[in-house]
Amino acid sequence: MLKTLESNPNNPPLCQAPDQALKKPGLVLDEHACDCHAHICGPAALYPYSSKRIYTPPDALLPQYRALLNHLGIERAVLVQPSIYADDNRALLAALKEDPLHLRGIAVVDWEISEQDLEKMHHAGIRGVRCNIVDLAEAKGVLPIMKLRYLADKIAPLGWHIEFLMHVNEFPALDQTLRNFPVPVVLGHLGYLKTSLGVNDPGFQGLLSLMREERAWVKLTGPYRISSQDRPPYSDTNPFAHALLDANSHQVVWGTDWPHVMVNSFMPNDADLLDLLNTWVPEPALRKQVLSTNPARLYQF
Repeated sequence: MLKTLESNPNNPPLCQAPDQALKKPGLVLDEHACDCHAHICGPAALYPYSSKRIYTPPDALLPQYRALLNHLGIERAVLVQPSIYADDNRALLAALKEDPLHLRGIAVVDWEISEQDLEKMHHAGIRGVRCNIVDLAEAKGVLPIMKLRYLADKIAPLGWHIEFLMHVNEFPALDQTLRNFPVPVVLGHLGYLKTSLGVNDPGFQGLLSLMREERAWVKLTGPYRISSQDRPPYSDTNPFAHALLDANSHQVVWGTDWPHVMVNSFMPNDADLLDLLNTWVPEPALRKQVLSTNPARLYQF
């Protein structure tokens, strides 16, 4: 049951925990399969959350997550810094230290971070930085492009990318804005636009254009965040997944989005989310590319 802490306006709502049932997926995965989008949250007593956060997750720790991966048959993972920590990456770096062979990370950094600190992060397993455009946009449809280019120039020598949390429908000129960007960009949740907008949405079409030019990657994650359906199989996301793969299957990866923060309705099981690939990517060779080959290239495994 979802708990809220409405009695204290300074204490953001407590999130629903992920489904704890370890179901076996129907898919049997190839070697080196990778979950490219998950978050480690906590222990909150050791790594306090930002006072500016908009939600409070229950602890979602590495041992719990690794047990899930083992059950699903997933060997590798990419841990993405959650917004609850702002640019305090200690929990993320501690998790990466536990398994440097199989884990990579995406950090949140200050605009003025030094090259020396970036080098240290690279050695720790960080392979990109996350920018929350949902919160950073100067105005609807306008990116803080000068700041983003400044940061991109810093990380380019490391072979990193910038991962945007953004709704592509709010940026109809996305392909023009990012066409000459210094590093590749990665977008989650199939572009993070409601399925009701359709695949012909200008922002989504701009994303497809960037993918064709090998300037953008997309994560097949969080279908429950964009679907009009409240539980799997989220069939209204199928045209979006297929359009992304048709645009450039070499620029697509997949992830669970565990522990599914801020899901306020039905909590999907991760095995069911993995099995969506049967519909999204039915060909075994292409599925291996999305789950194994592409992540190895993007995250330098």
